[in-house]
Amino acid sequence: MSWAIWITGLPGSGKSVLARSAAAALRERGEPVVHLELDALRKTLTPAPTYSATERELVYRALVYIAAALTEAGVPVIVDATGHRRAWRDLARATIARFAEVQLVCPLDVCREREARRAGGHAPPGIYARAGRAGATVPGVDVTYEPALAPELTLDTARHDPA
Repeated sequence: MSWAIWITGLPGSGKSVLARSAAAALRERGEPVVHLELDALRKTLTPAPTYSATERELVYRALVYIAAALTEAGVPVIVDATGHRRAWRDLARATIARFAEVQLVCPLDVCREREARRAGGHAPPGIYARAGRAGATVPGVDVTYEPALAPELTLDTARHDPA
């Protein structure tokens, strides 16, 4: 059995940058790690996402299932997902024997600025531009982001930019 690390934080906090860097460094050392990016998985499962509570529950449960299956097959996993509900990360912790959570801490204004400059990748553009509108579900603005209670590691990405 292998391990999984879930990198969590607000959109724009640096999750994908850190996950890509960590995965690349581990691969250079011969570790066959999988970078499991929720935004890419969401595009496969829900090509026209609504970000409803029901849809998010489905997508996050699928993410945990895939991460658990990979670790059980001996493949290390880096999960790159906001996971604004602590229950989803707790499900992963309960399901995956060797699990660690990395909490990225970054002020909302810094996250907004980074997200506005973001180019490419799987994340939908203009996440924070939609905040506050009717029906918007932006973590940390429209819906509560529940930080980890006891993460194995906390990184302040405003002071230490992962880029």
